[in-house]
Amino acid sequence: MTRAAAALLALALSGCLTVGREFPTEPVAQIAIGHTTRDDVQRMFGEPWRTGIEDGRRTWTYGRYRYKLFGPTETCDLVLRFDSNGTVASYTFNAAPPLPGSL
Repeated sequence: MTRAAAALLALALSGCLTVGREFPTEPVAQIAIGHTTRDDVQRMFGEPWRTGIEDGRRTWTYGRYRYKLFGPTETCDLVLRFDSNGTVASYTFNAAPPLPGSL
């Protein structure tokens, strides 16, 4: 059975499918552009779920995406972009539905 078929079977049997992994959201407020380093980020959030390159900058992604057959989809992701010195150049944090106190 392929991974896609197994994922669809799991979704059908359980009613939901989760991709990614949980990460703490409280430390997001501590990220300081131009000051927070990759080592700081790793201490705050652990190993990234995904890594890559965007516009020549290294990116780390932390994310959890829960898809449900019945009920709303729940997503939470943090994408960080680092400069050539390994310092946070920019980041994006999103959650749906919004986290309490985020509006």
